[in-house]
Amino acid sequence: MFLNSSPLPRFVVSVQAEDHEPLAPTMVMLALCESVLAGGAEGLRLANLDLIRQVKQKYPKLPIIGLHKPYPLPTHPKEVVYITRRLEDALALAEAGADIVALDATPRPREASLAEIVTAVKDAFPNVKIMGDVDSIESAHFAVDAGVDILSSTLNGYTIETQDAPTDSPNFAFLEDLVKTFPTLPVYLEGRVWDVEDVHRGLALGAYGVVIGSAITRPHQITARFKEGFSSTFKNLTQSD
Repeated sequence: MFLNSSPLPRFVVSVQAEDHEPLAPTMVMLALCESVLAGGAEGLRLANLDLIRQVKQKYPKLPIIGLHKPYPLPTHPKEVVYITRRLEDALALAEAGADIVALDATPRPREASLAEIVTAVKDAFPNVKIMGDVDSIESAHFAVDAGVDILSSTLNGYTIETQDAPTDSPNFAFLEDLVKTFPTLPVYLEGRVWDVEDVHRGLALGAYGVVIGSAITRPHQITARFKEGFSSTFKNLTQSD
């Protein structure tokens, strides 16, 4: 559970934006990174090579989880691998300064096998750890057999096989199964973490750490949740009249 003789971060904030979003420019993303670090984030999950380089230069000891996503995202994202699917992307992340490289660790088809990618990254960058983003216990077994060092619940609910998972909260049953099935590996809770109670519950179930993204760094999604609250409240008030 250690990264270059230092503990893995327990409180990680995901700072990401798609190319069309107002936050997408690297200088804006860097300001957002600095803001969450000022708030106490212990590590960052980033999907931009330039941003990884700049953050690492400014904060050389800060743990960074790096991943690659294509933009625009695939038309049917639940059906395909798109989180760091290629070996060259994984190597580029490590070269840019990512301490942990996150990969889609499901058994779905990709250009090079998951085991080949994991082995190649570890051979080229022995100090880099591999995080397996999984959707199920079956995927987690596949990921561990391929050599990942860390598991994350990232993809639960975001694949065809798990599309019936909760949509507005973490799948705590899945997290509990992951922790119990793989007691020697650090397991992160990620996905649909919206409030402090989610964090408390995840840690109580044995998660090593928690990755929080949209609830902190995606203003349009935060605003949309409040907007939905306004709309539903006014609708109920109108009906009661």
